[in-house]
Order: sequence, then C-alpha cells, then structure tokens
Amino acid sequence: MKEEFSWPRQAAEDGSAGKQPLLVLIGPTAVGKTRTSLDIAKTWNAEIISGDSMQVYRGMDIGTAKIMPEEREGIPHHLIDICDPEYAYSVADFQTGAAEAIGQIAGRGRLPFIVGGTGLYVESVCYRYRFAENGSDEPFRREQELFAAEHGAEALHGRLGAVDPEAAQRLHPNDLRRVIRALEVYHLTGQTFSEQQAGQTKESPYELCIIGLTMDRAELYRRIEQRVDLMMEQGLVEEVQRLLARDLPPTAVAMQGLGYKEIANYLQGNCSLEAAVELLKRDTRRFAKRQLSWFRHMKDIHWIDMGENFHNNLQSIHAIIAGKFQVDLEYTSNQSFRRG
Repeated sequence: MKEEFSWPRQAAEDGSAGKQPLLVLIGPTAVGKTRTSLDIAKTWNAEIISGDSMQVYRGMDIGTAKIMPEEREGIPHHLIDICDPEYAYSVADFQTGAAEAIGQIAGRGRLPFIVGGTGLYVESVCYRYRFAENGSDEPFRREQELFAAEHGAEALHGRLGAVDPEAAQRLHPNDLRRVIRALEVYHLTGQTFSEQQAGQTKESPYELCIIGLTMDRAELYRRIEQRVDLMMEQGLVEEVQRLLARDLPPTAVAMQGLGYKEIANYLQGNCSLEAAVELLKRDTRRFAKRQLSWFRHMKDIHWIDMGENFHNNLQSIHAIIAGKFQVDLEYTSNQSFRRG
C-alpha cells in the first residue's frame, strides 16, 4: 500500500509557512476537464471544488454535465448540490463557500483543487475580489425585466453592449440576472462593471498553479455537439419539465443555464424540439468561445492542448504542478510518489 502524500497545513499564525497552495484547472465546456481532474486529484492527494456556477443546484444534473457521486472515484467534491433552484446563487456566495472549502481541505493535509469553467467565479477566489456594495434599485430592475419580456433577451443584452461592450461580450444574452445587474451597476454608479473588475488586484493570497485546457476549435465544437446529443438521450427534456413544474420564474438564475432556457422554450410551445436542440448547440459553441475569451485575460496560465496524446498531457501537467509547488517528489508510471 503506497504512502499517501500529505501537503503542509495552512500557514502558521506568524505566516512562516508561506502561502497556501491552490491548484486550478480551467477550460471551455467539453474540453475534458472532468476526466483530467480525477487523475490529477488522485495523483496529488487533492479534493475538488467545483468552479461551475450551475452545478450548485440540486436536481440540475444532466444539463450541467454534473459529475455524479458514483463517477467521482472516491475523490471528495465540494460546492455541488448545495442549494435549490429557487435560490439566486451568486459569485459572492461562491467566493465565500470556496474559501471555506480551501481552508478545510488544507486543514486535512490535502491540496485544494478548483475545477471549472465559470471565469468570474474562479478569478474571484484566486485573487480574492472585493465586491462593492453598490446598492440596488428595484424599480430599475423591474423595468429591465419588463423590457426583456416585451422585446427579448437579445434587446436587453444590446443595452448592455451600448454601455459596457466588454461585459456584454462575456455575458450570455439569456443570463438576464447578470445582464440586469451589470446595467444596474452602471445606472447606480456611472462606472461599468468591467471598469470595476479592472480595478481589482491581481495579487493572489494563494500560491497558485493554474492549468488551462484547450484544443482545436473544430474538434471542440464536435465534442460539444456530441455532448448535447448525449444530454438529450439521458433525459434533459424530463429534467427541464421537473424544473418547470416547480413554477420557477423565467428570470430565475437556474433557468438561465445552458440547456434549460432552450428546452423550456420548446416545452412552452415556442419552437420544435429539433430547433431547440440546434439552438442549444449553437449557444454552447458561443459559450465556449466566451469562456476562452475570458481565460485569455487571466494571467499565469499553463496551457495544455488536449488534442494531443492524453497520457503525455497528464505527464506535462504533473511536471508543471511539481515545478510550481516545488514538491520534491517523483511521479512514476504506477502513479505513486517517491520522496526525492
């Protein structure tokens, strides 16, 4: 039985132990983060923190491509299935929950490992963003909701594009809650959401190792279409039916997730199932493009092309992690550690 590698606990009270190591794996949807993360977690004695804004919701499994308990290979996963779809889970909620999980994981002598594709969520933890309390304007929010209901989500998204093109590029038109919040921030402060983000510090309280997965765009799009077809086979329509039966409002955060808005549109009689599926594939391709655009603005990412040999990719990833954290351990062919 191999010895389990133990990471140093969090810094001592006097700070002598240095920064807490934090491993991060990012990349667009369908690039292979889940499969890769399991191997990394087993190799480096890590626990995974989901960095996905929709996997927090119970009962939303298929459309979010959630890794189920029986698929986790014994690796603890955090921030999955922690709230009901009625709750408007926010990036501030994620930041708090992830910070708590990091502390708990490190306290067990294991490596905290964030895996996900929601760029703002991941960055908010990596660099401990401060979210200004700009207040709210409920009449303004209702006005924007009514505008979207009358003219469509794309028209509201166009309003955001007129004042904050960078935020509009990053936010999906169907993400009404965040689009409205970005408009509200500008309405209340005269400063765009993007300007507020740009003012955030990029110094991390952690010893970061960020791995980014990418692949040829055509191959990524092919994998996205395959994933959507599989979701349909697994019962995405029935999953959305169950959500609609809960009488969730159209503006609920949970209903803005990819797959849910498109299939709900079909179930409400607004389009054919075939058209809904094609729209979902198109929207997911666009989402992957926006994810990559977001990640390009992040710094210190070690990129791995997943179109090459998977085993070689893993060897490269392990070498990056060992080098970044200066861990004097040798990775061997049987995935065991030997102290150097």
